[in-house]
Amino acid sequence: MQRTPRIDNLQYANWSEKIFRQMREGGVDAVHVTIAYHENFRETVLNFEQWNRWFEQYPDLIMKGQWASDVQVAQDTGRTAIFFGFQNPSPIEDDIGLVEIVHSLGARFMQLTYNNQSLLATGCYEDEDSGITRMGKQVIKEMNRVGLVIDMSHSGDRSTIEAADISERPIAITHANPYEWCPALRNKKDDVIRAVTQNGGMLGFSVYPHHLKDKSDCTLESFCEMIARTAEKFGPDRLGIGTDLCQDHPDSVVEWMRVGRWSKQIDYGEGSAAAPGFPPMPYWFEDNRDFDNIENGLKAAGFSPEEAAGIMGGNWHRFYAENFGPK
Repeated sequence: MQRTPRIDNLQYANWSEKIFRQMREGGVDAVHVTIAYHENFRETVLNFEQWNRWFEQYPDLIMKGQWASDVQVAQDTGRTAIFFGFQNPSPIEDDIGLVEIVHSLGARFMQLTYNNQSLLATGCYEDEDSGITRMGKQVIKEMNRVGLVIDMSHSGDRSTIEAADISERPIAITHANPYEWCPALRNKKDDVIRAVTQNGGMLGFSVYPHHLKDKSDCTLESFCEMIARTAEKFGPDRLGIGTDLCQDHPDSVVEWMRVGRWSKQIDYGEGSAAAPGFPPMPYWFEDNRDFDNIENGLKAAGFSPEEAAGIMGGNWHRFYAENFGPK
């Protein structure tokens, strides 16, 4: 019998053969990778091209993922399936026709905002959240049609709840934690998590230290206990992992993530002026080889082996099967 796949539903690393080999050592069958933060359409196409080169260079380690069935192909051939996503709607610019184009190129997730107000919705750092815009409602409808998943990880509360209600298909928060456990602006309050999960959507738990209680000093026990409490409220079947692993990047990249071209000033986001770069990862999750630690921690927190396997990838795999195709 084929084992439940292990899926990390958000990484943005400085990709290399070393990291691809660590994915294999960690038994990671699929990873949703960010290929756009602030890029326009043409710049995003260059990122698709770069990934095509990596698929050519490392065919024994990675393969392009487009459908849930590709996760099984990756398992059967000892590789990691790479699924593409955007953390900003910038690749579709102001052209709704590009939604279908980027899906045909392989994009499977798109955030409606990245911290700031976009043409589609309000980001989590804005003072006022006006909800889903007129264009946003049209884009949600088109994303539903083609099978491009709506991701609200960096969006405001009202916008996220409205997106969950407007969308005719389940949406996702690919990488965030409960605000109640760690009150970071990017983390999600219970009414937001409820709106997403009760409509069939998914929450992926993040290991990025700014999203963790006690940040880099967060313990594995605290992290897994938080997941257990979330499962008690919303059920274990709508929960997964989206580590937000940003491995091997220089600090200049986190500045690009936060600032893009929209500001002349450095936006420290959830960090501080004293520590503007990437924070150290917690000791129990430094790279892809450490996924066993999380799965063992979930079992220690009271999850059955089947529930733990679901959170480690089975739930995302089911979500892929239900939501990546046209409707």
